[in-house]
Amino acid sequence: MHRHTQPHATAAPPAAVLHEAVAHDDADAHTHRDAHTHADAHTHRSVAEHRDAVRALLEPLRNAGHTERLALSDALGRGLAEDITAPLDLPPFANSQMDGFAIRAADVPESGGELRVAAPVPAGARPAPLQPGTAAPIMTGAMVPPGADAVIPIERAVPAAFPAPGADATVRLPPAAAGTFIREVGSDIRAGEAALAAGTCLGPGQLGLIAALGMPDVLVHRRLTVLLVTTGDEVVEPGGQLGAGKIFDANGTLLETSLRQAGLAVIRAGISTDDPAALCSLLRRHAPEVDLIVTTGGVSKGAYEVVRQAMDGQDVHFGHVAMQPGGPQGIGTFDGVPLLGFPGNPVSCLVSFEMFLRPVLSGLLGSPSPRTVVHGRLLEPLTSPAGKHQVRRGTLLPDGTVRLEGGESSHLVRALAQSNALVQVPEGVTALAKGAEVEVWML
Repeated sequence: MHRHTQPHATAAPPAAVLHEAVAHDDADAHTHRDAHTHADAHTHRSVAEHRDAVRALLEPLRNAGHTERLALSDALGRGLAEDITAPLDLPPFANSQMDGFAIRAADVPESGGELRVAAPVPAGARPAPLQPGTAAPIMTGAMVPPGADAVIPIERAVPAAFPAPGADATVRLPPAAAGTFIREVGSDIRAGEAALAAGTCLGPGQLGLIAALGMPDVLVHRRLTVLLVTTGDEVVEPGGQLGAGKIFDANGTLLETSLRQAGLAVIRAGISTDDPAALCSLLRRHAPEVDLIVTTGGVSKGAYEVVRQAMDGQDVHFGHVAMQPGGPQGIGTFDGVPLLGFPGNPVSCLVSFEMFLRPVLSGLLGSPSPRTVVHGRLLEPLTSPAGKHQVRRGTLLPDGTVRLEGGESSHLVRALAQSNALVQVPEGVTALAKGAEVEVWML
């Protein structure tokens, strides 16, 4: 099982070139409003091209006005907004790697030797120089006394115990080469060396390094605020009354939790009806307080595509990406605020987030951390439509094999819930046999 990091977007063409082509979101088109007649696959934007367009749209969000300085304890999961150079050596002094005896290597012959025990060296103390013919009890992390150049672990001493402080004692020790069990100055990092690069996602290890370098706070990208709007007269909030022709809204929860898991603040505007004026009013009310607008549903070419209708006069463009599920997409700005319009089927909107928004945020802002990408072997054959990048739901098993969960249809929420990975089938691949190697993104 091979493992590597998720690819980021590269060069970024303008968002406005999204083609006006629409097609089925999946083979189960009757399940939702965003499915329409197929168009020529050559007019579809590729997954990479659309990801680049999303990157171009969001690029301004990483400028200096979108940063803040936080205490280390508050910076977990944030993206680093500046390069960090080590202001000091780590470790700043030579110290012992073990509890044992600090010695001069030349004082102990190959057959071993007996040395007089000097004053102990506790951690945090500045020791006196080590005299020839002596061994100083030393604790892990304690400064190596001047003159000492090796440490013998306590387990190798005879007796294998430290004498009482001040006692007149000797100890027999085996030989050791100079440098044995000593952490040299700067053996971790030297002053002036690059410690962390801007764009690094700050986890416990990174924050621990910054603390070890003596820095109490760090400059990070500000947490983005997203307005999330689900649409549709047929959609009902969970817990509401489910009348004829109605469905409960899964998209809002799927995307809100995905956005929050990725470190974004979310304003949930509820469910918008299919009234374009009402949706436009809702967006305009919240737009000044957010960095990004995400909508679900209403982005194809049907008669009741409310997001399309509400964007009349705005710099928002709609078209189709050569991907299944999640083909219909909207991208642009509403009153100057970046807007992404995802399709309305639950799996489609989640796949859109995972394929476009999440990796772009990782690349631009360093947060969230990229999805782990591994390779596994299929437990069963699959087929994929010509001219499309297919994203299937699956489970990566401990033996490195991949079990597909459900079919390719974008309404299969249970299959999504049973999955721990997204299986990537590149454009141009129409069939894979059992045992074929596939790339999977771990969820």
